[in-house]
Amino acid sequence: MSGPRSAALYERACRVLPGGVNSPVRAFRAVGGAPIVFERGRGVELVDVDGRVFDDYVLSWGPLLLGHAHPEVVDAIARAARDGTSFGAPCRHEIELAERVTSMLPWLELVRFVSSGTEATMSALRVARGATGRELVLKFSGCYHGHADALLVDAGSGLATFGHPSSAGVPAAFAERTLVLPLDDEQRLADLFEREGARIAAAIVEPVPGNHGLLLQRPQWLRLLRELCTRHGAVLVFDEVMSGFRVARGGAVELYGIRPDLATYGKVIGGGLPVGAFGGRADLMRQLAPLGPVYQAGTLSGNPVAMAAGLKTLEVLERERAWQRIEVLSAALERALAPVLAAAPQPVQLVRCGSKFWLSLQAGAPPRSAACVSSAAAARYKPLHASLLAAGIYLAPSAYEVGFLSILHTGAHFERLAAALARALSAECAEVRT
Repeated sequence: MSGPRSAALYERACRVLPGGVNSPVRAFRAVGGAPIVFERGRGVELVDVDGRVFDDYVLSWGPLLLGHAHPEVVDAIARAARDGTSFGAPCRHEIELAERVTSMLPWLELVRFVSSGTEATMSALRVARGATGRELVLKFSGCYHGHADALLVDAGSGLATFGHPSSAGVPAAFAERTLVLPLDDEQRLADLFEREGARIAAAIVEPVPGNHGLLLQRPQWLRLLRELCTRHGAVLVFDEVMSGFRVARGGAVELYGIRPDLATYGKVIGGGLPVGAFGGRADLMRQLAPLGPVYQAGTLSGNPVAMAAGLKTLEVLERERAWQRIEVLSAALERALAPVLAAAPQPVQLVRCGSKFWLSLQAGAPPRSAACVSSAAAARYKPLHASLLAAGIYLAPSAYEVGFLSILHTGAHFERLAAALARALSAECAEVRT
């Protein structure tokens, strides 16, 4: 799966990095084999250290809507870096990016930049707790909000339960302040708020969940969540770290017409550099120090190089009418894959929202909750991933992660993906028969 130079580098990495990687999914444990070590990216292509070229549908897990190393973004980074890589003090670029983000997302009355999606979600929840004086947070199984202790929990049994840690090192007392429910269950949601509504500081949800499959939610369910939060005085937090500027210009808020109290962003606004953001109602954001009692800080928050990359990325996206273009491209991807999926001997369907897509390897309607995602899909995905990789197609090394498009993908890329997928599905069928 990996070439000889990749394999040698991975062996070296295992001596100095836990598991040889700096983020678990990169280790290829879910799909087998050793991870690929990449040398460079240009446009929609990745080149590994062995010189092999791949059509990239991971795009650094979503940020690269303009593709790899867009020349204008690279130039903006270089110019900013020449003036200094970090100040630990205010800079012009952070003000300009804040102005652009709030003009594009008018429901963000105030915004604060951080360095990652995890920082954004944990900070938004701290604001919610500080503003309400409550401790409990509601999350939903199948939604990933980063690796903060209180959010690394899964659902338990019963009608509604306090969460249990899903990672070693997370104290049970932290998880006990996190309530967990399944997505798309109106009755359990209403029942929970009836019992615990006065104690819930915030409900946090990915409006377009994309870490346990692409679990497209019914607008009615999201509206009910909005109504219950309003009625019980809880803060509704939309985690748009993946969906923001991806599924539409205004993200899921624009897509569904549902306004949260706070929202978190990242990925695209970093232009490929580490940037996160959270914002929303001014009265809530004014709880933050130095205006209010909620403390949050970061030496690299508003980093001038990262801010310049994000500012240029959004500027180019606006100029290029990227969201209209990406919707046309995404529809072309659907058309290219439709005959392959229809002819597949085993269940497979394309689930898509904007430029995010996922191959659901199970029969029936696309799942809307984590519990409805078949565990057998992971076993099927492993050989499919290997076959696509051998054909020069780079998809996420996990059956549960989604794919992404950039404005630089073309019909030719989709034709190659369709042909490679047809061969992979045919080989899967032959293996089943034998």
